[in-house]
This record gives sequence, structure tokens and C-alpha cells, in this order.
Amino acid sequence: MAPYAPTALRRLVDTFEAHRDPARAVPMAAYMRDLFPYMGIATPERRRLTRAALEGVGRPGEGDLGELAGHLWELPEREYQYAGVDILIANVKVCGPEFLATAGTLITTKSWWDTVDGLASRIVGPLVAATPDLARTMDDWIESENTWLARTTILHQLGFKQRTDTARLFRYCLRRSSDTEFFIRKAIGWALREYSKTDPEAVRRFVAEHESELSGLSKREALLWLEGRRKTGAPP
Repeated sequence: MAPYAPTALRRLVDTFEAHRDPARAVPMAAYMRDLFPYMGIATPERRRLTRAALEGVGRPGEGDLGELAGHLWELPEREYQYAGVDILIANVKVCGPEFLATAGTLITTKSWWDTVDGLASRIVGPLVAATPDLARTMDDWIESENTWLARTTILHQLGFKQRTDTARLFRYCLRRSSDTEFFIRKAIGWALREYSKTDPEAVRRFVAEHESELSGLSKREALLWLEGRRKTGAPP
């Protein structure tokens, strides 16, 4: 069987190039502040094309995924990075703890929320859940001057629900509560809002106790779901 990464890369490039739409690419790039060039392939079509391109290529191992992701991140058009995130999410179960370093490289390369958030909650989160010792790396990343590593750390438990390490979540939120960066403040609110669906009282109490430390944006986002439930008369 042909090596996975080169074969998958060639098929993806050939398939995406055949569906390039320059007219649609312009507004897509503008929506992302023209940070990256686009091919003009919308998400549903891109995912369909990705599945078709990879049909019969075989199942990748951890090394294959890292190699393919590296190549996709080198390509200019943003659709290739989106495809990389989708492929990693679909195969995250074959990745061991060493893959966290690869994830960190992807997070800090061509960084923006559109790739970072999927990597945070759907790659880093499962890796930490499978190997709890990786939480020590999260403790390092929350101290990072790199906004995207810190955002990843705050968001990596988004899907944990009852398995959330509440003390660590709250500690991370407090550690970066004075950060003036929008993407950090938004992440704090998002992480707290998501956890409020599991333990509403814990989030209410945390926000009340640290009302003066949390930014207005973080507090609004944190209580958004709870306020919506209150207004509709639904039980907490």
C-alpha cells in the first residue's frame, strides 16, 4: 500500500483544485479578515470532497497524521488546514500522548480561532482525557505568552461535562482573568458557560465570588445559558 500521507495529500490537492471557486473565495477570505487565502470551497462541500478523496487510502497511524497535517499547514489556502483539523478529529483515537507536541505546533502555526478551537476541544481535550498526566502541559500552556496556547488550555475541557476538572478550569479562568485579549476573555466565558450546563450552581458561585476579577465579556458569556434558562422559566 502506498504511504498514507503523500497519497492523501496528493488526492486532497487534486480534488480541491478541481473545485476551486475564485468568486466565492473573496467573501470567505474577507470574513476571516483576509488573514488567509481561500479556494472558495464551503464547509459541507469540503467535508464531502475530503471523504471522497481519502476513500481507499487506508487508516492512518499517529505518524501518518502528523506528517499529513504538517503538509496541509504548509499549503496557503485555508481549506487545507480545515481539512487537516477534520482528519485529525476523525482519527484522534489512534494518537498517543506524544501527539500533544504536534498539536501544539499546529495551534501556534497560522493561528486563528477557526482552526485553534477545533484542535483545542477535539484533539487536545481527548489527548488529556486519555492521559491525565498531560494536564501538566496544560499548566504550562496557561502561563504562555502565546494567546492561542492559553486559549486552548481554557477550552480543552469543553466536552468533558461531569469529567471536568473543575478546580483546574476555575484556576485557569482566574489565572487569565486580567488578560485584555478578546480571545482569552471570550474563551473564559465560553468554558464557564459550557460547564454551567453540567453544574450551574458552581458557575454561578464562581462568577459571583470573582465578579470584580472577571471581565464584563467573560461574565456575560459565562451566564448566558443560565440567564436564558431563567427567562424561559426552565429549571436550572
